[in-house]
Amino acid sequence: MPASPSVRSAVRQGISVGLATGAYGVSFGALSVASGLDVWQTCVLSLLMFTGGSQFAFIGVIGGGGAGAAATATAALLGIRNSLYGLQMASLLRAHGLRRFAAAQVTIDESTAVALAQDDPPAQRAGFWAAGLGVFVFWNLTTLAGALLGDVLGDPARWGLDGAAAAAFLALLWPRLAQRQAQAIGAVAAVVAAVVIPIAPAGIPVLAAAAVTAAIAWWQYREPPHVRGTT
Repeated sequence: MPASPSVRSAVRQGISVGLATGAYGVSFGALSVASGLDVWQTCVLSLLMFTGGSQFAFIGVIGGGGAGAAATATAALLGIRNSLYGLQMASLLRAHGLRRFAAAQVTIDESTAVALAQDDPPAQRAGFWAAGLGVFVFWNLTTLAGALLGDVLGDPARWGLDGAAAAAFLALLWPRLAQRQAQAIGAVAAVVAAVVIPIAPAGIPVLAAAAVTAAIAWWQYREPPHVRGTT
């Protein structure tokens, strides 16, 4: 049976996000080697950890002279959000066996965002896998390229690669900010992150903004008092 238009659109969107985010892997590969990791360590980090924020946090601590334990703790802190994504995606994907392990590995910002941007479950699943596998493949290929060519590339920021992933995620997020309520919550989260940045370690501002957003959502959608206890 031919795929529906919504599924084909989701796959195209997922692959596009994979390409855009994968380009960011060049930056990671170059910076990882510059921080003291060798090519193989850099590639293994991308294969196994596979979450950009955590990977950059890890090499940031290592590059700054921090211990491996501190780097691992910082990376784990930033990776907490993927566990929350997993809870949301599990009921949608209903994966079992090896497929379940694969789904866990590619549950990241981009795959979750592409899935949630679709209108029906088949398209959501197609978008999840297209984005997740697309990012995984391209990210690891460009990580290797960046690690091998780091010295030739120079500063990754010169090529604009340091902003590729952020731009891709913003493109996915923007259509979901059509309502005033979503815009207001986004603005509050941005202000919280901006206030926390000067006084907190890397990664904490994002978690603080997420906590505020979750608190607002809970307050708005909590069960009315008169409903509780009636069933």
